[in-house]
Amino acid sequence: MLDDLIVSRVRIKILKLYFLNPDKIFHLREIQRQTNEAMNAIRREMNYLKDCGFMTSEYRGNRKYFTARKDSPLYFDLLALFNKMYGLGGEIIKNKLRLGKVKFVMLSGKFVRGKEKSSNEVDLLVVGRVILPELAQIIKSEEKRKGREINYTIMTEEEFSFRKKRRDPFILSVLYHSRIMIIGDEEELLK
Repeated sequence: MLDDLIVSRVRIKILKLYFLNPDKIFHLREIQRQTNEAMNAIRREMNYLKDCGFMTSEYRGNRKYFTARKDSPLYFDLLALFNKMYGLGGEIIKNKLRLGKVKFVMLSGKFVRGKEKSSNEVDLLVVGRVILPELAQIIKSEEKRKGREINYTIMTEEEFSFRKKRRDPFILSVLYHSRIMIIGDEEELLK
């Protein structure tokens, strides 16, 4: 099923647009402007995605709007995959060596899904010895793209282990909520 889904450059651009902006709906002209692809190619791909059950459409006035179907069996897997490959996750992976000695990086599920969070929840957790200016530059760029502030926490491995052993409420809330691992092993993070 995944082989059938991601075989064209245009389809990848469309999926990237939807999975990096999961709370938005787009009409065909918006998709064309965002992807910079030909309208016929976009129509063909959107119809294919709709026939496969990944998209729904509705008319509002004279515009046809498309929405990603969250009840699709692969929706949340693709959401995780695209957030690892592109956006904040992709930038962190691409710049991993410049960021220092990073052990774990995780994005919160609410951040990836575009959901509102409480003020004490974190969007990004980074564990390791981090070069702060490098990370801050990546985060600032993503904040500009998303149009909202990103709440992030950085801690050393020692601090993370200590706080986890002490059952620190902040760390427990991070570990108990949904997350997408960008760098590191989730099993090792939880043990």
